[in-house]
Amino acid sequence: MQTSSRIDKLLAQMTLAEKIGQMTQVEKNSIMAAEIAEYGIGSVLSGGGGNPEVNNAENWLEMVNSYLVGGQKSRLQIPVLYGVDAVHGHSNVYGATMFPHNVGLGATRDADLLRRIGRATAVEVAATGVRWDFAPAVSVAKDVRWGRTFESYSEDVAVVTELGKAYIEGLQGDDLSHPTGVLPSVKHFVGDGGTAWMTTTPKYEWIPGYWEQKDGSFAVDQGVTDVDEAILRQEHLPPYIAAIEAGALNIMVSYSSWGGLKMHAQKYLLTDVLKDELGFAGFLVSDWLAIDQIDPDYYTCVVQSINAGLDMIMVPYRYKLFIEMLTKAVKVGDVDETRIDDAVRRILYAKEALGLFETPLPDDSLLSHVGCDAHRQLAREAVQKSAVLLKNEGAILPLAKDVPSLFVAGQAADDIGLCCGGWTINWMGGEGAITPGTTILEGIRNLVSGSTAVDYAPDGNFQSPTKADVGIVVLNEHLYVEGYGDRPDMTLPEADVALLARVAEQCEQVVVVLISGRPLIITDQLDKAGAWVVAWLPGTESYGVADVLFGDVPFSGKLPFTWPRMADGFPQAEQTGTAVLFPFGHGL
Repeated sequence: MQTSSRIDKLLAQMTLAEKIGQMTQVEKNSIMAAEIAEYGIGSVLSGGGGNPEVNNAENWLEMVNSYLVGGQKSRLQIPVLYGVDAVHGHSNVYGATMFPHNVGLGATRDADLLRRIGRATAVEVAATGVRWDFAPAVSVAKDVRWGRTFESYSEDVAVVTELGKAYIEGLQGDDLSHPTGVLPSVKHFVGDGGTAWMTTTPKYEWIPGYWEQKDGSFAVDQGVTDVDEAILRQEHLPPYIAAIEAGALNIMVSYSSWGGLKMHAQKYLLTDVLKDELGFAGFLVSDWLAIDQIDPDYYTCVVQSINAGLDMIMVPYRYKLFIEMLTKAVKVGDVDETRIDDAVRRILYAKEALGLFETPLPDDSLLSHVGCDAHRQLAREAVQKSAVLLKNEGAILPLAKDVPSLFVAGQAADDIGLCCGGWTINWMGGEGAITPGTTILEGIRNLVSGSTAVDYAPDGNFQSPTKADVGIVVLNEHLYVEGYGDRPDMTLPEADVALLARVAEQCEQVVVVLISGRPLIITDQLDKAGAWVVAWLPGTESYGVADVLFGDVPFSGKLPFTWPRMADGFPQAEQTGTAVLFPFGHGL
């Protein structure tokens, strides 16, 4: 790859220690600003929930800036690149706009919408001094039991490819070097959505019990993608080809395995295919603690991952040990310094493309855009377009705004946290008013006429002696992320079945709204309500769900996943005929 004279000059001046420092990414709470300069650290990150003590955009900017200043105090003043998981908006920041998760965006089939969401997210991210977003996930999820299904646009590679590319273009903007240009991290290379059930063996030898496998958790996440190379290329590689064509300069590598080897040790796929065959000119970053899974011996993990083609390691804690191990590996000849130079050249190339050498420190001129009205209206549009009408018996929907009486049940009807899901303020998300926004109930109350009596009871125990004309039951999945969301049983919980039955007894007509990161088994309950809507994980502007319920906006969402009929109908992408309750692309 060719780079600028600036990068050539920098590389010629850099010591081995400074080069390895650039290859090191550290979690923010594990390093002091002074150590950034001492070790020449290349990147700092906030993981899910890596927030300032008082969580708001202003404090985020101050926090991030403190680490960026540390980079400017290093010998060569190479700018630090700060990264975050802004996976559905700047989702760690209180007051930011939270868009629907990818599964909902996949239902829109609207590339222009994705481009606009990417742009809005980039502006809010850049406002806090962050120029690197660990998104989009271009996972082609093949089994909805996977806890990261909600991070996937679809089971269909064409949908994932089109929408992922559009989102990348939005994050980057017309000019990546502009202060609102944000570096996408296209993830997770490659095949993370195709892992087989009960093939996961996560292990962190130095953190006993770090991940506990119980209740089905980690049964598929980080497992084995058990397909041949032709299928891997056909079903999982196209989004990365499109990303490279769109100019993406960072790709994050998957925890999963293929061909008997962890992806972080796959020299063939990382170097021969991605860098050489496809011409990827950017840098590869590891996932959180991911290289630790390669081998029980950490030195071996470091050597194999770097030789395979990893350029930057998300350590994220023991950065001094990582630096020590990689330094040793170069000095004894286990890693050639030309591999180090290639990695650093790629990292510096991305930093130069971002304009960080000219503008290494941010200002506060963009802060007013965080959670602004325009972005919230865009999020509401996304909610409207993502909702899928599964069933509408007797044309119950749209509801009349002057319906005399309306019962609303379910905690998620008035709970922003449940509608946002995981990766919101904290890694696992949280219940309640964890960040500003609008709820489904708020939308309902605002849209009905002044003569409509709206009664809300989360548990469905209404006090009215008479039946309501319509009951709306909002059912939700529990909060989860990653492997903690792997579930062997996708049926509705008994409490939800009971809630639906309770409301049905008290209402003439019933509408169910599902707040879910994936299809659930609803076959036995389908006839308990005349209309079923899946609203996915709509985010902070859940008012948009009410917009489609009352017909202000027509339903247009289409299923991004095949909806299984039976509890044993997995992986659902392989099911046909009577095993399918609703086919891929269904939406009334």
